[in-house]
Amino acid sequence: MPEPSETPDSTASEPSTEPNRPDSDAFTVTPYAVDGEIDYEKLLERFGADPLTDEQINRFPDHPLLRRRTFYAGRDVDDYLEAAAVGDPHAIVTGRGPSGAMHLGHVLPLYLAKRFQRATGATVYVPLSDDEKFLAKDQSFDSIGEHTRENLRDVLAVGFDPERTRIVVDTADADVVYPIAVRLAKHLTPATVEAVYGDQDTVGLQFYPAVQATHLLLPQLVAGRQPTLVPIAVDQDPHVRVCRDVAAKEALPVDKPGALLGRFLPGLEGPGKMSSSGGAPSIELTDDPESVAETIRTHAYTGSRATLAEHREKGGDPTVDVPFQYLRFFFEPDDEELERIAADYRAGDLLSGELKELAIERISDFLADHQRRRAELGSLETELEPYRLTDRERRRALERAGVPTGLEG
Repeated sequence: MPEPSETPDSTASEPSTEPNRPDSDAFTVTPYAVDGEIDYEKLLERFGADPLTDEQINRFPDHPLLRRRTFYAGRDVDDYLEAAAVGDPHAIVTGRGPSGAMHLGHVLPLYLAKRFQRATGATVYVPLSDDEKFLAKDQSFDSIGEHTRENLRDVLAVGFDPERTRIVVDTADADVVYPIAVRLAKHLTPATVEAVYGDQDTVGLQFYPAVQATHLLLPQLVAGRQPTLVPIAVDQDPHVRVCRDVAAKEALPVDKPGALLGRFLPGLEGPGKMSSSGGAPSIELTDDPESVAETIRTHAYTGSRATLAEHREKGGDPTVDVPFQYLRFFFEPDDEELERIAADYRAGDLLSGELKELAIERISDFLADHQRRRAELGSLETELEPYRLTDRERRRALERAGVPTGLEG
């Protein structure tokens, strides 16, 4: 791939725009492909992000996803933390690409955003990129639309405060999203898109980074300049990098959004990205306890030894054991209890089957609570209405973006 003629944010502190493709490190991380054994520290060098310090983690609302460094790096985190500490306006943006049913890996950033909202009063924006999924997936508009409706029910079931939450669907909110994206696209070159994302199959996907930048800037376009933090898995980081570049170039009343970058929840087959797009099994948010148990018992990779006797003698390895990693990521909140489980497993006192059953119990309890809230929802149109952008918010966003809000002349 040729070197780009223009690079996002060419300051020393900003990320390189080298393509995220297979190289000597033998792994690829982009919004559309994750391959190989991921070296998370090398990703920081590639993306130009900074590891979170202990002091920064301690300033966030307490949560195992941060305390245990699942979210381990970021950009402009201090600006967000300072605003949250003094009660100044601050926002979170975390979204969903509705190409299928939501699984555990999809929903964890949403629950983290809810924790921030409850602890500090953050405004949360949740965009659903149904247009991008139509362009990137071999699915019809009808299919994407059905996934969008089901995903919206799962987003609503998380339990955000409607007064401080806005849910945006690209095709349904095109009157706001599209004009702003066009404005931003003027400052986004094909060379930049190619450098950050690699080759794209369609001009639609080449344009989509402008739509994603619109998502990330909406809190400021609606309510004024404020620190914005985007908690995402590292494969979505290119969207933030491009948006930061566009925000620096475009004469809009916005600051660059910050980022909070997370590791992938491992797939059941072993370490790596948890994905519903391939043949690997996953635990969906609508799974019942029997399905959860069957999936984990049958498919979950363990760190146990080859035989029971060897496991009793030498112990297991929790660092590669997927049921333990699920507990570590989210489903065992108590650090002391988690360490006890790990110690028992290493000592051979806890068997892999017993560890699986513990994970099954915790995940099933979490899903039961989520599904209860989901079942209590009324019609989607009624439930969604308090979370939609108001007419006034739409006008303000367009005006701040310098987009005419009506026909003139």
